[in-house]
This record gives sequence, structure tokens and C-alpha cells, in this order.
Amino acid sequence: MQEYFDVLNEYGEFTNKVATREECHEKGLWHRAVYGFIFNKNGDVLLQKRSANKKLWPNLWDITAGGHVLAGEFGDTALVREIKEELGIEVEKNDIRYLVGSTSTNVKGNIINNHFNECYIVTKDIDITDVKLQVEEVSAVKWFTKQEILDRINNNFDGITDKTGPWNFLKKYYEVMEK
Repeated sequence: MQEYFDVLNEYGEFTNKVATREECHEKGLWHRAVYGFIFNKNGDVLLQKRSANKKLWPNLWDITAGGHVLAGEFGDTALVREIKEELGIEVEKNDIRYLVGSTSTNVKGNIINNHFNECYIVTKDIDITDVKLQVEEVSAVKWFTKQEILDRINNNFDGITDKTGPWNFLKKYYEVMEK
């Protein structure tokens, strides 16, 4: 199934154009993405391990869930959809809190990702034995303590993706929650 994204200009404004995923990544067109971190009542964060067949960051631990915002879609709706697709977990819009927006550019091989990102926090206790992985995308999930994930970030992204933006926002979230 072909995915279409709203094309944005360098300021994040809608251009009234849409393009396929492939066009956006080949031409470096700006488009929208979302990601979220799910926390349980103990403050642990659920991370997914990316599938071995992923083009970018295969076999590395990553944010709980995320992906592109489809043309005409809102960010919170996209995150609910991505969590359901990747992990088989049902979340409601009222489970989600917007944290921060950012831009990012990642160039890996012939893929140019120019994103306007929306980061969300989800608080939900999940039994990981109930998770239904989208095997093309995700090979495992695991709860990480705050210290475990901070150690990985501070140790040159040991075993996790080198997406500095999301990890920096997670660190900042931890700092703010301690106050």
C-alpha cells in the first residue's frame, strides 16, 4: 500500500502538496513524523528493538513506537495508529501527552529524512506478553529502567539508535520529572 505524506516547507508550513514516502525520502522533502515513549507506573520506559530487516538502525533498541504522519492526519492520531500497528497495543488519545516538537535531518545511504517531529509521552501499564509485534518492524520489546537507558545514552548510544533528538528529550523529561 502506497503511503502519502503532506509536504511541508522548511518552516513546517503545509504546501498543499502530497508525495509518496519514496518521493519524500529520495528528494529530501520535509514531512511529518511522530514518536512516543510509553512509561509504566514505576517510571520504566518500554522500548522496541528494530527488526533486522529495517533499512535504518536494524537490531537496535529504539523509542517505544513512531512513524510518519499520513497526509491529512493529526500527529496524535498517527501515534495511536503506529502503537497499534507496531505493538498491537490499544491507546486512547487521552492516554497521550504532547511533549515537544523538533526538526531532524537524517541521511543514511540514499534515504534523506527531513522531519518535523512530534514527541509524545504515554503512561500505561502493559504486560509485554500481550504485545503483538509487527515482525517486519519490531523484533522485541523490553521495559528499561531510567538508569539503564541513561547508561546506554551516555555510553555512546550503546545498543540503541543514535537518534540524538528523542534521547535528549527523554533525558530532559527525566530531569523535569525529578523536580
